[in-house]
Amino acid sequence: MTTFSPERPLRVAVIGSGPSGVYAAEALTKQTDVPVGVDVFDRLPTPYGLVRYGVAPDHLTIKSVTKGFEKTLADPRVRFLGNVEFGTDLTHEEAREHYDAVVYTVGASSDRRLGIPGEDLKGSMSATEFVAWYNGHPDAAARELVLHATGVAVVGVGNVALDVSRILVKTTAELHESDIAEHALNALERSHVRDVWVLGRRGAAQAKFTTKELREFGELHGADPIVKPEEVRPDEAAEAGITDNIVKKNLEVLRDFAARTPEGKERRVHLRFLVSPVEILDDGAGNVGGLKIERNTLDENGNAVGTGEYETLPVQMVLRSVGYKGMALPGVPFDERRGVIPNAEGRVEGRPGEYTAGWIKRGPSGVVGTNRKDAVDTVAHLLSDAKAGALPEATQPTREAVDALLSRKGVDVYTFHDWQVLDAHEVSRGKDLGRPRAKVVHKHEMLTHRRKALQEAEG
Repeated sequence: MTTFSPERPLRVAVIGSGPSGVYAAEALTKQTDVPVGVDVFDRLPTPYGLVRYGVAPDHLTIKSVTKGFEKTLADPRVRFLGNVEFGTDLTHEEAREHYDAVVYTVGASSDRRLGIPGEDLKGSMSATEFVAWYNGHPDAAARELVLHATGVAVVGVGNVALDVSRILVKTTAELHESDIAEHALNALERSHVRDVWVLGRRGAAQAKFTTKELREFGELHGADPIVKPEEVRPDEAAEAGITDNIVKKNLEVLRDFAARTPEGKERRVHLRFLVSPVEILDDGAGNVGGLKIERNTLDENGNAVGTGEYETLPVQMVLRSVGYKGMALPGVPFDERRGVIPNAEGRVEGRPGEYTAGWIKRGPSGVVGTNRKDAVDTVAHLLSDAKAGALPEATQPTREAVDALLSRKGVDVYTFHDWQVLDAHEVSRGKDLGRPRAKVVHKHEMLTHRRKALQEAEG
């Protein structure tokens, strides 16, 4: 049994540098019972995961959590190793050789499908892809996305659905105040979008968005919120049983929208309820040419039931926002149905020394802050196991051994210092443009910038 000490600390690998990963590192370094050394890996050069690439670019206050993340990743006991792909650059077997414990915090990067005809037509995609595109994710930044559509349907009534809808209808001046990626800003400036339909298969009381995000639609400079009064009409018997204050406030906001007279702004956001998409129509050339929806009612259990009454929306783009889904990691158990790593309170089933936190642990629920407690709970079990001598002992438990492994493989590791230099560069570029940040979006540009910065520092 290893007795962990400052000379031989508990060595932990955290796979994924989004909120859950950084919160796990924070929890490990805040405790004083067990000396630790933590390496946080990410396949991208940049840290922070969904805070950088998922949070809406016009919600800058939410991104302020990165100030705390910076303190964690700057801790001398913690290292950020970006541009390292788990499964190839660092295999499962290699991770177990070099670390006493491994924590998987890779989130839920895939999305659920609608399962209706026409879903693969050009112009139909997941909101996940669209968010990645406008946030400058390296996987999506090169995508050529021309917004010829005048009508867009967004299927889903969570905050992501509201985010993409709001970005589609904001004015250029409003978008200029965000950190949206430059290529997306340019495309949206030329956008033809005039109408966006946000579709929920159940009633307004069952929608998952939060009131703050909903209210923003009443404050847009260039778009009117449109709500059909009959779709948010009070059902006194049903509403008597509502105890959730968020739901009550959402209904108030939606009924306020329904009572408004549209101001005749250039764009409109139609918030629709009790409708389900049943077919994405082909325009005859393989593109989205419309969306057929069916009117629903709710049964006694609150489930949506089709009425056989149909309507066709004049849209040329469909964005599905009906849930995220985790993806399997090489060598790590995975529950395909639930889209998570099978675990008991964060302990990976049948794998001593392996843990998980965040969406890949529990599924895609909660907000950024929800992941802190989740990570803390997982780390508590990890530390308990460490104290009990229940962790398989690493055979090469040093930073130098990890560095040598990655060097042999030719991995161009991106350090936290490299990220800090890039971060300062993005903020400086943004300042020159009168914006909060101008993102570098391509991986090769991030690596090139790092090389230039190193050359300048040396010369």
